[in-house]
Amino acid sequence: MAREESTRARAGLLRIRADAETEAATLAASLEALFAASRDSNADDEHDPEGATIGFERAQLIALLTAARDRITEVDEALRRVGDGSYGICERCGRPIAAERLEVRPFARHCISCA
Repeated sequence: MAREESTRARAGLLRIRADAETEAATLAASLEALFAASRDSNADDEHDPEGATIGFERAQLIALLTAARDRITEVDEALRRVGDGSYGICERCGRPIAAERLEVRPFARHCISCA
């Protein structure tokens, strides 16, 4: 990968990482607020008509937070590959990952054929 492409890929990945960090922080704060509201309430999730809604909201926030944290991990791994020169190379077959795929999924580890 040419130096200019590498610099561009790194900058894009850093933007994605910053966005994911912001999203994770917001979701973590929302989840903590939900937990605090639940602690301050005597609502019983299991028997309260609103309990299913609260339980669903909690599960949804946890899933979104997990996805944001996973994205940060994927981006960190892609940044490592940029650093060691293996970015844009399929981990399975060793062939280049198409630029179009990297544009859509900048932290892709596999080419379309291997994915």
